[in-house]
Amino acid sequence: MRATIMHAPGDVRVEDRDQPAIQQPTDAVIKVVAACVCGSDLWPYRGADVLHEPRAMGHEYVGIVEEVGADVKNVQAGQFVVGSFFASDNTCGICRSGYQTGCVQREGVGGAQAEYLRVPLADGTLVATPEMPDAGKVPSLLAASDVLGTGWFAAKAAEVGPGKTVAVVGDGAVGLLGILAAKQMGAERIIAMSRHADRQALAREFGATEVVEERGDAGVQKIKELTEGLGAHSVIEAVGTQESMMQAIQATRAGGHVGFVGVSHDVALPGRELFSSLVHLHGGPAPVREYLPELIDLILGGDIDPGKVFDLELPLDQAADAYKAMDERRAIKVLLRP
Repeated sequence: MRATIMHAPGDVRVEDRDQPAIQQPTDAVIKVVAACVCGSDLWPYRGADVLHEPRAMGHEYVGIVEEVGADVKNVQAGQFVVGSFFASDNTCGICRSGYQTGCVQREGVGGAQAEYLRVPLADGTLVATPEMPDAGKVPSLLAASDVLGTGWFAAKAAEVGPGKTVAVVGDGAVGLLGILAAKQMGAERIIAMSRHADRQALAREFGATEVVEERGDAGVQKIKELTEGLGAHSVIEAVGTQESMMQAIQATRAGGHVGFVGVSHDVALPGRELFSSLVHLHGGPAPVREYLPELIDLILGGDIDPGKVFDLELPLDQAADAYKAMDERRAIKVLLRP
């Protein structure tokens, strides 16, 4: 099969690899219908994460079940499924509390930018759609596999709700879908922090009521000006840098909530400032599996269209071009078709 392999920073190739097979009785193998490049894939692409050996890339996927192990009961061959970037049993005490990315049996799911994918713990990881979805729904269902579920968790972690003002730090796919989530959860005002006209336009389409272009201290000051000097009730942090995290904390009012889902890179919180902020912090790797049934229903019912974050679609063999387009910010998010 064809699969995307990163050999070194900036070196992405699509190569022939062995097709995956069932290894454990809890596995499933799916034929990938659509995959994509994630913003977190750009960390090793840019050299910020170290690659010790060539890595099969991709952790966002939808597909059709080809084969299941002997112990798999919840999905069967021929079903269209949506999965998550962490495999989980969905039965342990941590899963039952809604945090499947902390499952006692969790495994990372990788190698989704390929024609086929082995998914461990298939019963707890994959969610089948009621029937084969229309082709037009596939991008939105793919978004549910990570960026929509992550944006949704960020909004939940930030305690977004009716009557609240929400600020969103980061205008990538996760930040944009955090805006969509905040709108669905009834936020009164949603402030998108973005400097890019195309992303600002999509932010407004998803529900942003205002846009702030300033960053850092200037961005914090602008949020304060828009909120009577208090700061936002809820702030979504969707980048993962020191600047973005501090911008999020400082833009939050006392007693407010920060939902952080940007993969942390060299973030160090100053204890005294955090202590005096009176801000709640909650986040981490999103338990996408917790939200998949609800998100799939919203998508299939036509209530939300998160697939709009895909502004470029390429065949799998052009995966290197997909990485380059996202690295150069010529695309928000690239969908890959095997």
